[in-house]
Amino acid sequence: MPTTRRTVSAEVDFASETDHLAVFSLAAARLGGGPHPGERLRLRVDGEPVPLEPAEDLHGTRLHLARVPGGTQCTVSYELALDGAGGPPPAAESVDVVRYTRPSRFCPSDEMTGTADALFPGARGGGYATLQRVRDWVHENLDYVAGSSAATDTAVHTYLTRQGVCRDYAHLLITLLRSLGVPARLVSVYAPGLSPMDFHAVVEAWHDGGWYTLDATGLAPRSEFVRIATGADAAETAFLTTLQGRITLGEMRIAAESAAGTPEDPGARVVLPLPA
Repeated sequence: MPTTRRTVSAEVDFASETDHLAVFSLAAARLGGGPHPGERLRLRVDGEPVPLEPAEDLHGTRLHLARVPGGTQCTVSYELALDGAGGPPPAAESVDVVRYTRPSRFCPSDEMTGTADALFPGARGGGYATLQRVRDWVHENLDYVAGSSAATDTAVHTYLTRQGVCRDYAHLLITLLRSLGVPARLVSVYAPGLSPMDFHAVVEAWHDGGWYTLDATGLAPRSEFVRIATGADAAETAFLTTLQGRITLGEMRIAAESAAGTPEDPGARVVLPLPA
């Protein structure tokens, strides 16, 4: 686990076309909710600060809500310096193994059960080796191609086209694991070492009473990740959701750095902590 300082930041510009409720998921998750010491989260609408209403979601996920008027230019920004490894991963509730084995919006595991059994014969009940086996297959059989997928594409589309970006890799990995009876969920993170820099989507899979972090892209060291949001798939972990209105997304500027310089070891067992 990381023991050095990690600094993360995000700045997202968007134009509000109509009045809407904006839901932001930019703040790093935290055990027990509430802000991290020293963090800064701001929303400006036409240059003026607008208050944000905090709301806590599952597994330490922190959401912030704001009513945004139409016909405005907006920027939301976040900054955090985080020292040390933080606390343990989110506590596992008994219902989690049910919630995260069921099909979800982008992970229709019921449609891919036969495919998963054909790709990974004998994998059911195979323990951590199954997690690694499925992760390696997704890594080896997909091409990372920016702009190759749409926001509504599911894991079935990714499997057929064999290309995508981090969220597509994560959705396919989750879907195949659930099809094999393994609870799996998506985690959005800040990822020091990621290139090109962006928000990053990875997977947590259940094994022997704990959640292990898997990243089929292999693009950044998992030990340095900073958890943002945790959910069934991207529908529950999006950095910006608009309700009751429309926006046009502008530029995004994401940064994540760590002094550790830890290389990624795809075979290592990594648990993603939840900062205290």
